[in-house]
Amino acid sequence: MKKMIKGLVLLSILVFITACGGGDEESGSSLDALKEQGYVTVGFSNEAPYAYEEDGELKGAAYDIAAAVFNELGIEEVRGSLQDWGQLVPGVQAGQFDAITAGMAITPERAENVLFGEPEMTYGEGLVVEAGNPHDITSFEDIANNEDVTVIVMEGATGIEFLRQSGVSDDQITYAANIPDTFAAVQSGRADATTGTEMTMRMAFESANTEDLEFVESFEQPDVEGVPSYGAAAFSLENEALREAYNEALQTLKDNGTVQELLEENGFHPESNFPGADITTESIVNGDNY
Repeated sequence: MKKMIKGLVLLSILVFITACGGGDEESGSSLDALKEQGYVTVGFSNEAPYAYEEDGELKGAAYDIAAAVFNELGIEEVRGSLQDWGQLVPGVQAGQFDAITAGMAITPERAENVLFGEPEMTYGEGLVVEAGNPHDITSFEDIANNEDVTVIVMEGATGIEFLRQSGVSDDQITYAANIPDTFAAVQSGRADATTGTEMTMRMAFESANTEDLEFVESFEQPDVEGVPSYGAAAFSLENEALREAYNEALQTLKDNGTVQELLEENGFHPESNFPGADITTESIVNGDNY
């Protein structure tokens, strides 16, 4: 009996040691597996100039930065997975893709559901209205002060909370799956305005090439927590090793100027749209920057 007990104890210790050793190996296995298969799959939402598809080719600042980072990590191929914006976080949580690369703004709420990499870019908000701006909307407060005005926003966008913080009621806000649908709603009179990040609104407005809409050049940025926004790649909560490896390679590309160059190539300013060295994901989530 004593020998049997000793044997069980030794077996338990062996299992414990093996499990601990297996955990250490597992912490780096995700990146190793991606290197072995030769490609990484990223979720994006067809939102220029962050990550979008054009003639079957993936483009955009967030995509280009992510591709450069993964190349730095030894993964040559980046495969895109086109999703509605609201499906990006659930998709990476479910393992449908390895990362999100959509210029997604870092927020405390989102940080409860995904692991954000360090910030890659910074940006403000933009506004598009009916041509002539008949309601004279130059700020979110103008919308809040006129209960007859409605604004349509892409589902899951940070602008929804910015509107609420500016006093806009939920009764004034409607939703669409993507930016073209928000523009169509304003054109048809189903909404008076639409908002999103400044670069997205400007590029979408230019692409729409219509006299029915107007980009509000005099728009006043909302004085609320979260503005300006900081965009980053994001990973599942279980994939911390990949996130840390990504951050290390990202820092290398920040230090050698690659990130700044890629921002500029995609229409961003290499300085004003580049996050300062003191801006970290932790400080953003903690609210230290606002």
